[in-house]
Amino acid sequence: MPQFDRTVLPLRGPGGGSAEASAPAPGGHAGARRDDTTSVDVLVVGAGLAGLHTATLLARHGHDVLLVDRRSTLTSTIRTTGIFVRRTLDDFLLPPEHLGPPIRRVVLYPPGRQRPVPLVSGRDEFRVGDMGPLYAAVARTAAEAGVRIALGTRYTGHQDDTFFLEAPDGPCRVRAEYVVGADGARSTVARDLGLDHNRHLLIGAEDVFEITPGTEPPTFHCVLDPSLAPGYLAWVVNDGQHAHVGVAGYAHRFPDGLHRALERFGASAPGLAGTDRPEEIERRAGPIPVGGLLHRIGCPRGLLVGDAAGAVSPLTAGGLDPCLRLSEHAATLLDDALRTGSREALAHYDGRALRARFRGRLMLRRGLAQVRTPAAASAAFTLLRTPFGQAAARRVLFGDRSFPIPS
Repeated sequence: MPQFDRTVLPLRGPGGGSAEASAPAPGGHAGARRDDTTSVDVLVVGAGLAGLHTATLLARHGHDVLLVDRRSTLTSTIRTTGIFVRRTLDDFLLPPEHLGPPIRRVVLYPPGRQRPVPLVSGRDEFRVGDMGPLYAAVARTAAEAGVRIALGTRYTGHQDDTFFLEAPDGPCRVRAEYVVGADGARSTVARDLGLDHNRHLLIGAEDVFEITPGTEPPTFHCVLDPSLAPGYLAWVVNDGQHAHVGVAGYAHRFPDGLHRALERFGASAPGLAGTDRPEEIERRAGPIPVGGLLHRIGCPRGLLVGDAAGAVSPLTAGGLDPCLRLSEHAATLLDDALRTGSREALAHYDGRALRARFRGRLMLRRGLAQVRTPAAASAAFTLLRTPFGQAAARRVLFGDRSFPIPS
């Protein structure tokens, strides 16, 4: 198995000189020598699914791609629950050995957790990825396609077509036609290129641990309680192999902080009857953009994908399907630009046109954000228990819509 826990690209120029040895800090790059700089077609920053998928597609088109990530290993610092919806599983090839059992059942709970609303689909709707091994498998696929991967490497800025990185052995330079920012909700690339950046963020945390299979079918439990998860919800995903116990909401509205809310919820979380928590628990945490796709996600020098572009459902906060679909769109336009030698193709990478298709979900996001008390959340369940309310919930949870990429 390839090693991804160290920088695997020797950053050397075509003349054999070491880029690390002579690269200046970002402020001293005016006199950069060509033979001190590694040259590639595309620099991709961030090795989550969005970055890995974009890099792999470009490499398969024959382009020279360097993928960097500030993490020293892709199996650590995971920031996603890893819930894949049916449309993603239908349309994208993911390693099945790293996906949990199918989930068809969702249970919605009011704050008091009395009279929950169960919803069961006739189809397999969700599977949860074992994200550490899944990232490693997808990275192997990228490397086999020809992507050069450098871990422990941080993006620090650019001047013209030269991009500055901080690698384990010191600063280095990469000359690239384009850069792709796949570096998360607080993207450094977005700020460096003068593109839009996420302003509407939730913050979430969850505990993940292995469990012994029980008698209950795999279930996604969702608790709508503003005192625990202000502006969003608390959840338990129990697929019979792993449990994910988490909360998310607006950072400034947690009465005692995010982690205290997670501890409170974990002490009485539904869906874990008869389950003992092991001593080893993985804690995940991170920001979740919910402001919808950003307006300016591309420019002549590069573009954004995944969380960096705000490609997350404003209502459900699901980001894995959008990141894969937007990455395909980005790779198609970059391939066109590289083949034609014209940057005009990137003019079609416009978040404004796509954002218009999110109006309904953005309105629902604003409505959910206004549910500030347990009494208001409980009142919402009065409607949710009606046939109309349950039909609406089914459309959100089990619908066939996916991220709206132009045809």
